[in-house]
Amino acid sequence: MRSSTRYRRSSAILLAAGLLFTGAACSDDDSGDKASDAGGTAGPGDTGAKKVTLTVNCKPPRTAEVDRKQWEQDVEAFEKLNPNIKIESKDAFPCSDPTTFEAKLAGNQMEDLFYVNYTNVQTVLARGGAADITQYMDKVVKDKELRPDLVKFFQDADGKTYGVPRTNYSMGLIYNRALFTKAGLDPDKPPTTWDEVRAAAKKIADSGGGNVGYADYSASNQGGWHFVAELYSRGGAAISADGKTATVDTPEGRAVLQTLHDMRWTDNSMGSKQLLTINDVQQMMGSGRLGMYIAAPDNVTQIVNEFGGKLEDVGLAPMPDGKGTLAGGDGYMFNKKCTPEQIEAGLKWLEFLALTPGKGLNDWARGKQDKEPVGLPEPAIWTGAAAKSNDDLKAQNATLPVGNYKSFVEASGKVPEIAEPPQAQQIYSVLDGVVSSVLTKKDADIAKLLTDANGKITQLLGKQ
Repeated sequence: MRSSTRYRRSSAILLAAGLLFTGAACSDDDSGDKASDAGGTAGPGDTGAKKVTLTVNCKPPRTAEVDRKQWEQDVEAFEKLNPNIKIESKDAFPCSDPTTFEAKLAGNQMEDLFYVNYTNVQTVLARGGAADITQYMDKVVKDKELRPDLVKFFQDADGKTYGVPRTNYSMGLIYNRALFTKAGLDPDKPPTTWDEVRAAAKKIADSGGGNVGYADYSASNQGGWHFVAELYSRGGAAISADGKTATVDTPEGRAVLQTLHDMRWTDNSMGSKQLLTINDVQQMMGSGRLGMYIAAPDNVTQIVNEFGGKLEDVGLAPMPDGKGTLAGGDGYMFNKKCTPEQIEAGLKWLEFLALTPGKGLNDWARGKQDKEPVGLPEPAIWTGAAAKSNDDLKAQNATLPVGNYKSFVEASGKVPEIAEPPQAQQIYSVLDGVVSSVLTKKDADIAKLLTDANGKITQLLGKQ
């Protein structure tokens, strides 16, 4: 699950390599214009190409001024290099909201190329809402060195591919280094266990100024999302290996809720305001009033860009206990009504936008020039030489205090990455009520809450 869509540095440079795609050029209206690739030569389908129009959603909102400007510049540059392709950007938000997403999908109102969280991919496939792009993908995956496990998120049981990953993330502990120092904690030694998180949260809350030691989500399905992330970190699982039974009513599940209960009601380190969502918590961190919360690395950008946080104050550590970390991400899928020409055009746009180190969303030099935060330990969508190239370019253009994320980087590859469960949104909805009860009712019956949730989730799994 991702409750906010990430937009990063965009590029005005197309790939230096030739076009990936063979076959007919994109077309749906007038013929004529000849498109060239970045190398200055016509691609296999460009000669005499007919024009094709492609609607694409999740254009950055007006509130994200730099990202929106870069998107618009990139669309202009892409269309100049590919005059036979017209990108029509849509910026209706929130494009990933579960309710509006489901409504658009059911009404077949999705754009030609539409944004999707990993958690929604199987819903799209079950509804038959995406085009099969398998025949176009082999070369994309090979040439871009995309991680096979991420591409697999967009595949059905038969191995057919319906989309392309754009980002990948894993969860960690975001913390305020300034509040750590104020509370007498070492900002270079963040908590490594949940017991240490609790102790640190209490010291921060006790340090004065109305500060909150630890915050967590508990509304809009986000509380359920974080419950699962915290469950993974303790070595638990949301469902059984065969996918038929819920496994939240376990010692690990009870430990998650007990820790939250104790921080909220015994230590008073979580503040009195609850039923928070991601924007609430990011705002608290940006204002310098919050000590810790769990999140993906991209939250650092949002804390600084949208909520006024100080780069030097934001640290990132691995998930406490370190027995697992929830991993997820997003990508794009194609409307089932798309023509082959539109699919080729869309993949070419995605290659330009998201799939090449140093280009598009991953143009770290441009990010530095535009005074954007550069140096976060994500996205991690490549393998081999591509991954190294991206890491090297990021290091060369870093604007962030990368030392603040040292422990998170060192843990990468060591903490098991665990995907979100099937029917994640429905599961999160059930668990949302559990987390909100614990954080709003001092006498909440943790055992009963988990027993009931376990039964409801098992029933959901039986309806797959």
